[in-house]
Amino acid sequence: MEFNMKMIFALMLVMNASVFAVEIQADNVILSNALDLTRSGARAKRGNDIWGWTDPATGKEYAIMGMDSKTSFVDITDPMNPIHLADVKTKTFSSTWRDIKVYKHYAYIVSEAFRHGMQVFDLTRLRFLDGKKVEILKEDLHYNKFGNAHNIFINEETGYAYAVGTSTCDGGLHIINIKDPLAPSFVNCVGRGVYELPGNRKHGDAYTHDVQCVVYRGADQDYQGREICVSSNEDTVNVVDVTDKSKPYQISVATYDGVRYTHQGWLTEDHNYYLLGDELDEQKYGTKTKTFIWDFRDLDNIKNFAIFEHKTNAIDHNMYVKGDYVYQANYTAGLRILDISDIESGNVVEAGYLDTLPKDDRASFDGVWSTYPYYDSGTVTISGTDGVLYITRPNL
Repeated sequence: MEFNMKMIFALMLVMNASVFAVEIQADNVILSNALDLTRSGARAKRGNDIWGWTDPATGKEYAIMGMDSKTSFVDITDPMNPIHLADVKTKTFSSTWRDIKVYKHYAYIVSEAFRHGMQVFDLTRLRFLDGKKVEILKEDLHYNKFGNAHNIFINEETGYAYAVGTSTCDGGLHIINIKDPLAPSFVNCVGRGVYELPGNRKHGDAYTHDVQCVVYRGADQDYQGREICVSSNEDTVNVVDVTDKSKPYQISVATYDGVRYTHQGWLTEDHNYYLLGDELDEQKYGTKTKTFIWDFRDLDNIKNFAIFEHKTNAIDHNMYVKGDYVYQANYTAGLRILDISDIESGNVVEAGYLDTLPKDDRASFDGVWSTYPYYDSGTVTISGTDGVLYITRPNL
């Protein structure tokens, strides 16, 4: 049975045949199942980031969820019956932060753990697992040109990975060529000012917390076809041209009213607008959750022109755009889905949600960490800080 009620109490089966209680509140989002990944496979206590992969040969869909001391791989092709197939243990130590992205059929895993580096795992190995037990597997390759990293982004169009918040590059972009997935090679840094270019443009703005890199196709003709990285740098949003990896340069940098900690954001699919979350403004100012809406039609002059104020006081964390919707993981407020079809007017409305802590909307770091909405089936996965993988289906 799938659930889509305003308030629900459910018992969900997990892979070791035990049960645990799930209490949710939802609107326009169906909960298909939930799987507690702390109860099977390698030992772990807490969950963090999530990504996904669809096998082009079989059509099977997989959730890849980060945990404090492992990365878990779950077959969610049948959302009602997820199968925890395998774990890859942390390379060194346990850490609150672990992040995964995918290029072709390889997962790239980084962590804040000391000397962790980057693990590379061949996802086609999952094809040969029957799910009768959780396999503990090793990575296929380890990249050690940095130690810890807060996050990683991969531009699948260009074949470059961008590790951020690392022990190198002043914490800025650590650029890696992954066109040969099992032979990653360091390319360059975007940290503090290294290059001076015409117009007094500088190389970078030091520590980057999160980033999205794209081949720009927005309205600004000066940069169409250029590879740009949009980074969240604690108190600013930065746009960097990385087309020439030997000489990346900063196009623009901007801040906004109410800044506390510029955390993460995502471009609309047309690259004309950018949605941003500030992780600490709710705690600092006691305000409702806010999503900051930016105009990116002139990359030399990016600006925050509107704010969407949510109904809750929860901390906003990670968000991803798919079509006319942005899928947000907002800690104690759960998954929040916003309709951004009229974003050019600054008009954003909530289209649905699934709250895993319906009795708690405090500005605290509990609840859901991240979400992955890019499966062709329409499934949306959510990672809980408690180590629970939530498998959902929006009804939009």
